[in-house]
Amino acid sequence: MVDRYKKIADRFKELEHLLVDPAVMADQNQYQKFAKELSDLNPVITVINGYQKVLTQHDDLKKLLLEKHDKEFEALAKAELEDLTKKEEEFRRHLDELLDPRAKEADRNIMIEIRAGTGGQEASLFAADLYRMYTKYCANRSWKLDLMNIHESETGGLKEVIFSISGKGASKRLKWESGTHRVQRVPLTEASGRIHTSAVTVAVLFEPEEVEVTIDPKDLKIDVFRASGPGGQSVNTTDSAVRLTHHPTGVVVVCQDERSQLKNKAKAMRVLRARILDKMQQENLQKTTQERRSQIGSGDRSEKIRTYNFPDRRVTDHRIGFTSHQLMSILDGDLDELTDALMKAEFEANLSAKP
Repeated sequence: MVDRYKKIADRFKELEHLLVDPAVMADQNQYQKFAKELSDLNPVITVINGYQKVLTQHDDLKKLLLEKHDKEFEALAKAELEDLTKKEEEFRRHLDELLDPRAKEADRNIMIEIRAGTGGQEASLFAADLYRMYTKYCANRSWKLDLMNIHESETGGLKEVIFSISGKGASKRLKWESGTHRVQRVPLTEASGRIHTSAVTVAVLFEPEEVEVTIDPKDLKIDVFRASGPGGQSVNTTDSAVRLTHHPTGVVVVCQDERSQLKNKAKAMRVLRARILDKMQQENLQKTTQERRSQIGSGDRSEKIRTYNFPDRRVTDHRIGFTSHQLMSILDGDLDELTDALMKAEFEANLSAKP
């Protein structure tokens, strides 16, 4: 049997013994924890037992065929071997589905922050390209996108943009976008045709539930001021922009996209809560980096994760060695090929890990 399945079967037997241990039964918290784990493993064990039975039948039949038999018996035995092989594949597929962490992963609302990095105006133009890419992908997937804040550059690019995304499968497909996205292309202002390399950082934040992040109003400093930049006739004439400063963490959020101060404050609070949760998660990640590092990177946003090469029409995700030559389609919002590859890499990494 596959070693991973054997470990699960061994754990199931261990849990059965633990649940009749007087010491465990005396501790209700521990008892309930083990009981839930046993209950979760029950459907997996049922399939593993069926898989083990088929493996045994397969081995027995192969040994039987080593002996001499008439042609009719051998033909029947070989046909049965083929059926057993198909059953083995079905059991393995079923087990992979049961053990796939994505099946248990709940959909979460997320926020994406895009910031122009090294490369000057070329970086801000590429930040705008990435924002358009995610916007198109959301439209293709029928996900809701809500713009939280946007800061445009003088050349029509974006210095920063923050937006939220909600919809079935959004967090599962986009959670690995955090990191440095590099672009290699000839800028419009480059007369000599020289290729430049610029960088944009992307941060994916999970919107917290109420119980995950509690903010004491006493810890907040709220400033209001007149918004700057494009936004309509009245955006620069009223104190509609809001700046929130959370003293315990030092997190600062500015929202000025809406004309209403109340709406900007509500959006700023959502961003603030997401950033505080992310800060907590990043600090925890740093403590356990080596333990949690997987095939698709550590989750560090300083990590260079992807390169968009315009001369070769190529997109490369460096974490999983994935390359696509559909650059323009990807930038036009066709991200399924890329997100499918990342989800597959996550699945395989979890399959090879301990249960």
